Amino acid sequence: MWAARFHQVGRPLAIEEITTPSPGPGEVLIQVMACGVCGSDIHIAFEGVTPTAFTPITLGHEPAGVVAEAGAGVKDFAPGDRVAVCPLLTCGNCLNCKSGNQQVCLQRRCIGIQAEGALAQFMLAPAANLVPLPDEVSFEEGAVITDAVATPFHAIFATGGLKPGESVAVFGCGGLGIHGVQLARLGGAAQVIAVDVRDHVLERALAVGADEVINASATDPVTAVKDLSKGLGVDLAVELVGAAATIAQSVEVLRPGGRTVVAGLGPEPIQTLPPTLFVRSEFKLLGSYGFTVSETARLVELTASGRLDLSGSVSRVLPLKGVNEGLEQLHEKIGDPIRIVIQPNS
Repeated sequence: MWAARFHQVGRPLAIEEITTPSPGPGEVLIQVMACGVCGSDIHIAFEGVTPTAFTPITLGHEPAGVVAEAGAGVKDFAPGDRVAVCPLLTCGNCLNCKSGNQQVCLQRRCIGIQAEGALAQFMLAPAANLVPLPDEVSFEEGAVITDAVATPFHAIFATGGLKPGESVAVFGCGGLGIHGVQLARLGGAAQVIAVDVRDHVLERALAVGADEVINASATDPVTAVKDLSKGLGVDLAVELVGAAATIAQSVEVLRPGGRTVVAGLGPEPIQTLPPTLFVRSEFKLLGSYGFTVSETARLVELTASGRLDLSGSVSRVLPLKGVNEGLEQLHEKIGDPIRIVIQPNS
């Protein structure tokens, strides 16, 4: 089979012919029909911020496809089934897994980072990680769900605990944040404020449900959010950039007792308010990573029912040989894509 292989930082992925794997007990071989390209792939291939477990390795952790072969003991999936794949590989036995927090499994690995990924014609995955994909949901939408939608979903609801009627500020409206805006609206937020530095991205946020938008390059976002919330601040801020400045701002826009969830990844240390202000306001600063299989399944259901519209989430579709072009476009933010999707078998 053909696969896009990462060898070293700064070097284009190599399209190489490698052996098609065979599923072991409890595993499934999937013919990959779509795989999203993510900011994490940029951290690996261009920046070296996220190291892989080994090289060369096939990247890609946002897969959807068709079951090609089921390994011994697999009962719930058969060849021909359409599936999306939750990319987080967990042990199922540690304290976090047993408490329902598989996304922070003590032995967690991720497809395309610590295990062979989905930018290939075929991939292996545990059957436990598969989510049935109904005909109403395209492979491209299924791929986007597995990270670009599931990450903000987990951040807003599981970590952030959004309640209907609360106010939300979303910092960063790229591939994750634009879905964060949609999900906050879907979750019953009374006010959704989108913050970014690009006007056309903010226009896109308005189109998917933001009530107000703030261009942080033109005005102080903290003052603007406070003004829009009648001087009180918001109940929940969700940071999806991973920069020290936006994390600090996302805390400063909170009402007393409010909470900030940081799901953006970056190398800068977090610096926020002095304890005299932070403590007396009872602010909550929470990290949020990943998602679970059950959350992925819920998002597939919401998309299939039409309540969650992901029709505009795929900015471009490319064949496997175009993967480096797609990575470059995402890295340079050419056209500010929401998600670029690779079709390894096209």
